[in-house]
Amino acid sequence: MKDQDRKRHLATITDRFARGRMDRRSFLSSAGKLGLAVGGLGLGFGLSGRRPFFDLTGTAFAQNAENLRPSEDIMAWLRDVAKPYAGTTLRFATESTPPSNALNNGLVRYFEEATGINVEIEVLPLEQVLQKLTLDAASQLGTYDLYYIDQSWAASFSRDVFDPREQYEGNADLAYPDYNIDDFLPALVDGIAVFEDRWVGVPYDIPIFIMQYRKDIYDELGLKAPETMEEMLSNSQAITEAKGPDIYGTTGQMKSGHYSLECDWTCWLWGHGGQIFDSSNKFVGNNEAGIRAMEYWDELKKTMPPGVDGWTWDGQGQSVSQGLAASMLSWGEFFPFFDDPDAGQISGLMEAAVPPKATTLVSPDQTGFGEIPGVGHQGGSSLAVSRYSKNPDPAWIFMQWATSADTQALITVLGGGTGPTRSSVYDAEIVKANARVGAGTTRHLPIVRDTIANHMGSEPDLPQWAQISSDTIPVGLGRYFAGEFSSPKEALDEIAGQVDQIVGG
Repeated sequence: MKDQDRKRHLATITDRFARGRMDRRSFLSSAGKLGLAVGGLGLGFGLSGRRPFFDLTGTAFAQNAENLRPSEDIMAWLRDVAKPYAGTTLRFATESTPPSNALNNGLVRYFEEATGINVEIEVLPLEQVLQKLTLDAASQLGTYDLYYIDQSWAASFSRDVFDPREQYEGNADLAYPDYNIDDFLPALVDGIAVFEDRWVGVPYDIPIFIMQYRKDIYDELGLKAPETMEEMLSNSQAITEAKGPDIYGTTGQMKSGHYSLECDWTCWLWGHGGQIFDSSNKFVGNNEAGIRAMEYWDELKKTMPPGVDGWTWDGQGQSVSQGLAASMLSWGEFFPFFDDPDAGQISGLMEAAVPPKATTLVSPDQTGFGEIPGVGHQGGSSLAVSRYSKNPDPAWIFMQWATSADTQALITVLGGGTGPTRSSVYDAEIVKANARVGAGTTRHLPIVRDTIANHMGSEPDLPQWAQISSDTIPVGLGRYFAGEFSSPKEALDEIAGQVDQIVGG
């Protein structure tokens, strides 16, 4: 099938799925056959599956947005460079993420005032973002000037966007002052923004697993932040024994059939020396290391609240914020939410730490499909200029401004302490100044930075991964935890057979 025909077919099935005319399993299978790995799409995003970050609609955000604005030097540059493009309208469809919400709810007006360029940001459920992008790429109409690209879409859209290095090096007249493309964290460039020999945008958003724990309870029981998997288990057991059933040692995101369950599985699998695929691209999550990980998980689950089987990341976070669980190894985006006195019962009580060290860790050259084992499971996205845009130069000006160190520092503070993708932003004075207890804190960001550099894990990159990670694995794991298998090996062997059939088919 020719690439353009494939894109048209992909646009058709994506449109049908987004409109509710195709079920999730059929969509995941069809998308995989057409070469699109769609990650955690179609999983009932909404109140039970929303991204875990600080609410950007309250009074505190409005007050901060008035006090925090781009520097005058940046505003002057924007006024000068954008003169030929005044009156242009740029369009951008994005998932609801901390960077997109901070831009849309406060910062973009400064860009518009300085440039005379209008920016229409559509914040949509992820499946609708994919719908817009596939239709735009298939038609090549250039309806959208900027593309939000989930890391699992990089292969599919790599030829539909400009490599930012080409724009940065080839258009000196539009170069943002000190944009410094080398400032983006190398691990994120490799794990999110690169496909084969191309950059598919620049790193834009980075949710990642970190350790988060109740320091008051840890201190009371004489515990320390777990440095190993065994310490995490023993800490959780000690807390559950001393505080249960009012407070449990840890918690999870273990809803059967949901992508969140697969996310937890990868963390424990990689943390016990396991891997999803070997270098011959065969599923090996059912090997001895995989079985050890499941046995560990069985014991750890005994220290979690009873409702964990029905929770995605949202329920997991709520169990901590409401004081039901004393720790979690999960998305760092939750930390500013925990510090918000209006969001729960634990403001100022949480501390962050890097993930516990893996018992052993498989090197990436021993895995398949670009898998990178690491306890700090990550999900992320890139921002790029569409090759079909009718306004590529003003779109490039906006993209540089939106992902610059100056703007990203403002996003980090206004966006609820989200993890920056640039190294320099972690050291910015306004970011450091926000490292205090309260809503939108940044006091966890040194841990996020360390985790990205030294503990980050990335899922495989193959078209069929959508079906495998969002259906096959979490359905099989859900059946295991529901008691349908006699042993971890039986469950993992069945998953292995299904995965090998999907990949081989």
